[in-house]
Amino acid sequence: MRTFRIFFNTIKTLSLKKIMRLLSLVLPHPIFSLLSFYATAQAFTIAQKKFPKTASNNGIGNAFRHALWTCFIMMYCCKVSSPRKALNFCKRITDMHEDLFPNKPLETKMDLHNNKIGMDYFMELLPGIHRQFFEKGFFIDALEKKMADAKVLKNPDDNFEGFLVYLDEK
Repeated sequence: MRTFRIFFNTIKTLSLKKIMRLLSLVLPHPIFSLLSFYATAQAFTIAQKKFPKTASNNGIGNAFRHALWTCFIMMYCCKVSSPRKALNFCKRITDMHEDLFPNKPLETKMDLHNNKIGMDYFMELLPGIHRQFFEKGFFIDALEKKMADAKVLKNPDDNFEGFLVYLDEK
């Protein structure tokens, strides 16, 4: 119930133009949209439990949450469609999220980078595991390990390809 309240309070903050833009993506893909909403709630809940101090700000928990979020979207959407279509939708919906709820440029770069890490990680695992057999634990454990090597993003020109990134909030 709390998740739905957060969702509807968030939607209420959008302008009509932004709501129409969101609808133009979700209405043609109702199953993907529902699965993405479910993935969002799951990733948020897990990140909050594991990283209560940093999951909702720009710390390392946020990096984990964004990568986990995209892994979950990919996992759920691949169960009902092809990996190519799931990847396309995942990229579009997560990029749109950053457009609809703008942050400072460095925060946006961090979020988009970590989203890509999650999508890339899923696609890296795909050849070795049939898409119907993916489980949440595959991603949680692996992303926690990736956090050990996470980098602090300090300026927009930083390039930490393959690493989770976060902002130093000190």
